[in-house]
Amino acid sequence: MPFLHFKINFNFFMENTQAHEHEPKTLSGINPVIIFGVKGLGKPALEIFKQNNIVVYGFLEEDKTLHNTEIDFTPVLGNPEDEGFLKLIGKKCDAFVAYDDNKVRRFFTKLLLENRKVQPTNAIHPQAIISSSVQFGHGNMFNAGVIIGANVVMDNHIIINSGAIIEYDAKIGNFAQIGAKAIIGAECVIEENAFIGAGAIITGGIRIGKNARVGAGSLVIADVKDNVTVFGNPAQKV
Repeated sequence: MPFLHFKINFNFFMENTQAHEHEPKTLSGINPVIIFGVKGLGKPALEIFKQNNIVVYGFLEEDKTLHNTEIDFTPVLGNPEDEGFLKLIGKKCDAFVAYDDNKVRRFFTKLLLENRKVQPTNAIHPQAIISSSVQFGHGNMFNAGVIIGANVVMDNHIIINSGAIIEYDAKIGNFAQIGAKAIIGAECVIEENAFIGAGAIITGGIRIGKNARVGAGSLVIADVKDNVTVFGNPAQKV
């Protein structure tokens, strides 16, 4: 059986993830969570934690108009830079940064590390299918229907949206984002901060450079350099 359900394999990840300085937390036995950000990835993250029977204390959100409201019966507590809320995060409460803007996600990830000496937890849907040989770090989000193949190595703060497939021996860098139902071929390298649009196909062995962007539905059959945007079938620079 090439893939095993994530919950079956949480002990493997805790004992065998060697690619990162700190071992990642998994969702089994996790502390209650505070989610940074309502908009963007906030609601999907809330659904993932609920599906895993994880208590979510509430959201922290910059938009003051959302303070003291509720999202699916979960309160929006206040501002994510409020020390009164930040001090809750630590040994008994974890955090997940759910902003989809990488600049904002980087800011709050740094804030958590500097103020609370913690890394964001992972948000992994119970319907994600992850090979037992996969390695990954902190702050990642894998949504429903994601399939991740053997020997894939992923860094930190990666977003993989619903139904995306990562084939064997691929490598995914920090803060990369993979759109819904995208396919990353075997032995591909997706560098830091790269964006792969929904439904895009990256054929095997291709490198997508740092900060590169691949448009939705594109077919990529050649390497994409750093900071370049491509689109089309086959994908061309735009």
